[in-house]
Amino acid sequence: MASLAWLLIPLFAAIGAAIWGSWAARDRTAGDISELAGYARFREAMGQNEPGAAKAAADADRKKDTVDSL
Repeated sequence: MASLAWLLIPLFAAIGAAIWGSWAARDRTAGDISELAGYARFREAMGQNEPGAAKAAADADRKKDTVDSL
């Protein structure tokens, strides 16, 4: 009976190694889409000359349209 117990130890170790190996080799690309979208927003923000320049231009156009319509 003791020899059977000693044979079960490597069996459990092999099963544990197989579980760990499958977990370590899992596909981790699911989070890449959101990370790439965040990077695209970062590049777009860094491409602007001034922070809020687009908003300031839109506000100026809106004010100009309001004044012209009066």
